[in-house]
Amino acid sequence: MSDGLTERALRIGLVSVSDRASSGTYQDQGIPALREWLASALSSPFEIHDRLIPDERAQIEATLVDLCDNLHCDLILTTGGTGPARRDVTPEATLAIGTKEMPGFGEQMRQISLRFVPTAILSRQVAVIRETDTHAALIMNLPGQPKSIRETLQGLRDADGKVIVPGIFAAVPYCIDLIGGPYAETRSEVCAAFRPKSAIRPAKPV
Repeated sequence: MSDGLTERALRIGLVSVSDRASSGTYQDQGIPALREWLASALSSPFEIHDRLIPDERAQIEATLVDLCDNLHCDLILTTGGTGPARRDVTPEATLAIGTKEMPGFGEQMRQISLRFVPTAILSRQVAVIRETDTHAALIMNLPGQPKSIRETLQGLRDADGKVIVPGIFAAVPYCIDLIGGPYAETRSEVCAAFRPKSAIRPAKPV
């Protein structure tokens, strides 16, 4: 946890769940897309720990637990395995290791995606908080396609740059504040983080 004086870097776990990509028959696109978006959106320091694993529930659960409990990631983003197919078990694994469900994230992701494709209603992304005695992490399932990952994180804007539908990442920094993680800041032109006025810290002098 942050001591409030020396702010550490935000620790982010990235998990791509794919039988084909983990076996080497398909090039993973999820982790590179997430790395690229996070680099564009976050203005404060962060570090990344990534994992590429098959659609095996036990392995997904173990990976999420390891990233939270042992590596002390504050935020864990998964991509893949959230559809209705028999091998899609990422939501079940995520719910199994969570201590609090955060349904608003999944609801908002589907609202964004439904503006593009009617099959977004088949998506089953969930989000949870996992808590231990000394640490907590926000864990969110994201879509598998890079375009959808960007849209759900960043939201939608019109031709003039006005936000039409907020992306889910706007709420992530404040959520991390509330569970004891470091104070994360974003670039407003990509995704403006929202905090109540009482939770906003003064800008550091340059």
